[in-house]
Amino acid sequence: MLPHRWTTIPLSFVAVLLGAGALFGGKFLPNPLKTSDSSGVLATYSTAGGIDINNAFFQDLGTNGRTCNTCHISSSAWTITPADVRAKFDATQGTDPIFRTNDGSNCPSADVSSVSSRRQAYSQLLTKGLIRVSESVPANAEFQIITIQDPYNCPETNAANPAMYRRPLPATNLNFLSTIMWDGRETVFGAIPGKSIDLNQSLTNQAIHATSGHAQGTVQPTPQQLSQIVAFETGLFTAQENDQHAGSLTAQGAQGGPVNLSQQNTFVGINDSLGGDPTGATFDPNVFMIYGAWANAGSPHRQSIARGEDLFNNLPIPITGVGGLNDAFNQPVIVGTCTTCHDSPNAGNHSFSVPLAIGTTAYPAMPALDVAGLPVYTIQCNTTGAIVQVTDPGRAMISGKCKDIGKLKGPVLRGLAARAPYFHNGAAVTLDDAVNFYDQRFNLNLTSQQKADLVAFLQTL
Repeated sequence: MLPHRWTTIPLSFVAVLLGAGALFGGKFLPNPLKTSDSSGVLATYSTAGGIDINNAFFQDLGTNGRTCNTCHISSSAWTITPADVRAKFDATQGTDPIFRTNDGSNCPSADVSSVSSRRQAYSQLLTKGLIRVSESVPANAEFQIITIQDPYNCPETNAANPAMYRRPLPATNLNFLSTIMWDGRETVFGAIPGKSIDLNQSLTNQAIHATSGHAQGTVQPTPQQLSQIVAFETGLFTAQENDQHAGSLTAQGAQGGPVNLSQQNTFVGINDSLGGDPTGATFDPNVFMIYGAWANAGSPHRQSIARGEDLFNNLPIPITGVGGLNDAFNQPVIVGTCTTCHDSPNAGNHSFSVPLAIGTTAYPAMPALDVAGLPVYTIQCNTTGAIVQVTDPGRAMISGKCKDIGKLKGPVLRGLAARAPYFHNGAAVTLDDAVNFYDQRFNLNLTSQQKADLVAFLQTL
């Protein structure tokens, strides 16, 4: 097994070892690549035959020292965690390539002249693993930002160019995606908008824009480099492989781990709860079918995981006030389950492209969520005069539509144990907090045992 934080080693150092024929004996890392996390062992399996660190994904293609790997680390399910960021800060006094003011600091004009000022300037990155994303309000917007409560008094954050602070999404399990980026801005739709996407072109666009933006590149990556990055990413499948209490997640008939995940059939709309499956199949709420064999297992930990999976699939949830769902169907209450939205079989992604406003952007926030340090935007719709307060305008910054304020996509649920905190803004510090949010948001009145079972299950994904 590789050291837990091997990816914090500078790539040049790894390359020297590879060139000497030491450590890995070539350019490919072990397949599956395994690392420890807070609840057991995470594993990444590559269908390309291995993880090639000579791939352009690991190369500096910009001007500020960053690579894709800077914010997408294998041991953190191919994203970053606050622990990753703090380790880099402590090792470099805040000069590692991740610490760049174009998007890593709370404000582009923040003072970064000293260690203490850098610690303050990069506080959202250090505490929640958040990257600053600034978008211009669309020219055709149906709304206007009328006030901003910005804790950083950042001159670059204004009504025309608000700042959003978001977690880097995992660069793995991408074959399950139905839209690219939290707000879908990199999605290239196929023949049926919202129901099919060109994944390769979407990821190519994302790599181009990440290089010019995050890495401050002045030259677009070559077609060969872009092809390498997309092929590398789409070959990765990441999942928990071992649980510290339940043991192997493929034992006794269980179907956990990344190899099983890589064999999961998927396509946009495969289990569309809104009726968009092109095969005409009906929605099946039993989305996760990994741990049913453990329902009567001798281990109480395995039984807890099986109960959690059953709750995730079948616990009735009175869904109310969800933008993109209740309003779209003109139904004040929709009785669903967790899998109404997380409906991709054994992946838990949206199987169709639809952003939702579940309440993670709303202000004031639910008690289970920590939104300290995020700006608050008061937004007025021009047509109705309605006023809302959010910490992130969401999809509306792309579409210009009032109905899209606060809407974002849900991420693929695999590899959760290694990539806290949760939601787009890191507002749920732990999986317990995420479960508590849903309990509060939909008045579920979950028992302590139900919460524990759900967390036990989510940790094994």
